[in-house]
Amino acid sequence: MGCGAALLNLRAAAAAAGLAPAIRLLPDPARPPLLAEILTTGGGRPDPALALLAPAVVRRRSSRLPFEDRDIAEAVRQRLYEAVSAEGAQLLFPDAWHVREVLDLAGDAEDLEAHDPGLREETRRWARTEPTGRNGTASDGVPVEAFGPLPRAGVGPVRDFAAGRPVAGRGWAPFEANPRLALLGTAHDAPVDWLRAGQALERVWLRATTDGLVASVTSQPLEWTQSTRAPRSAVCRWRVPPTRCCSTRRPTRT
Repeated sequence: MGCGAALLNLRAAAAAAGLAPAIRLLPDPARPPLLAEILTTGGGRPDPALALLAPAVVRRRSSRLPFEDRDIAEAVRQRLYEAVSAEGAQLLFPDAWHVREVLDLAGDAEDLEAHDPGLREETRRWARTEPTGRNGTASDGVPVEAFGPLPRAGVGPVRDFAAGRPVAGRGWAPFEANPRLALLGTAHDAPVDWLRAGQALERVWLRATTDGLVASVTSQPLEWTQSTRAPRSAVCRWRVPPTRCCSTRRPTRT
């Protein structure tokens, strides 16, 4: 999915440059690591909607700050639907009952991770608790500056990358009581669908950024077999669970 998101960024940059690359996903069955073949000529006319999203590539961020507790305008929702649909995926804003169930599953997944030594060790390697600094050598992972505050109240589905480790100067903050969640899903569950889901995730994220929204992404409820049922039940036509859950409201500091 991360490679699919990177591919969407490349497509957006190409469209902004007046190019219309032809894309072939998984072009060679004998070479599974070859995820996509990109031909920068002969692809037809550039996608103007995708070109408009290119400036958002460098502005898109995942925020772990509290969000404002308000609805998203219907016109904005429609643009988000269209962005996902353009990539062959589906987007759903679940009702209040499903939101609560997904939030409960996120909390359960957090507890499961906390009691899994292997996952705790992976988080320690991936998420750094020391300030990055100008001379930092790490080029990947989650920096401590992105952790955000600990929740003092509310039910925002924000993953705690500290994994029980102390973080100097980290504060507490009240999170929203009624998060606006969006579920992104695909009709099938093969590698090509994962690439499509990654492109759809990035496209809707760029669209949300263009519309002045910030998203916080979580996949925790989908990383445990016992947690996949409720997100999928939100819309029965999905054959596989939604690939991501994201809150798309504006952060309080906007």
